[in-house]
Parts: sequence; structure tokens; C-alpha cells
Amino acid sequence: MVDGIMTLTGIGSHHSARRGSNVWLTPPRILAVLGPFDLDPCAAIDRPWDTAREHIAPPDDGLTARWTGRVWLNPPYIAVNRWLSKLAAHGQGTAIVFARTDTRWFDAAVWERATAVLFLHGRLHFYMPDGSRAAGNAGGPSCLVAYGTRDADRLATCGMAGKFVPLRTS
Repeated sequence: MVDGIMTLTGIGSHHSARRGSNVWLTPPRILAVLGPFDLDPCAAIDRPWDTAREHIAPPDDGLTARWTGRVWLNPPYIAVNRWLSKLAAHGQGTAIVFARTDTRWFDAAVWERATAVLFLHGRLHFYMPDGSRAAGNAGGPSCLVAYGTRDADRLATCGMAGKFVPLRTS
């Protein structure tokens, strides 16, 4: 992902029949069951739905911006550790990332710092900028990572198919 949008060069690149696009939006059903969010620091410039009350999109740099409230994070995977580290320090929000449990970034930013993880069953279908569902799936397993008790509670009770794993209570 780059600036909150999926690209074909991320970890375990997403695949699509529409190879000309590099924009992969969060499925709206995920936002509906987990929201509302106050801030999306990785928002797409053009999006058919809001991901939060406030959006930071290019050319603005969400990584260096001040974050407030509950954050939704669909981070650029080329710098996923930096984004998740900032979310961990912020302490209030949820991120969607690939379930790459064997990577250094997952160890450092998820296993060591997150409050909980929901490993999603199946592979997600992300969405295109026009609001249509991508033809191909994400190409790998995804998970939702909660930072803070409120977000962990949301993951535990959201009803999405998957395995909820609590990691810490504070």
C-alpha cells in the first residue's frame, strides 16, 4: 500500500483482473462493523465512502501528522512497521494488515505491542476507487490488529468470521 491504498508491490501483492489499478480500498463491511473512526491517516485521495470523520490523504503525510481519537489504519505495507508503531504509541485504533506472523514487523508491532488480533477467515476482496469489488482476492490472509481496550472489545464482538486472539489487557 502507498498512502493508505493497496499497491501491487506490497507484501504478498493483491491481485486483480484490472491490472491497471494500484488502488485497493478497505471493504466497507469491515468499516461498518468496527466503526466509527475519528481519523484515517492513510486515506485514499478518491474514495467512494468515508473511512473516518477526518482523512489525511496525499500529498499530506499522515505518518508525520498529529493523530487524535480512534484511528483506522490501512497502512502502506512498504513501511508497515513505522505506521503500526505510531498506532501502538497512539494507543487507540485498529489496523488491517496481512497476517504475516513470521515477519520482523509483525513481531515488533503486533505480537509485542498490540492489544488483540482478529485473524480473518478466508481471503478478503478489496475494492476499487469506483466502489466495485476487486475481481481477485487479496492474495494472502489478512488480520485486524487492535491497539487499546476499546478496539480489542470491538474486534471480539464484531461478528466477523475468524479467530480472535487477546494479547494484553492494557
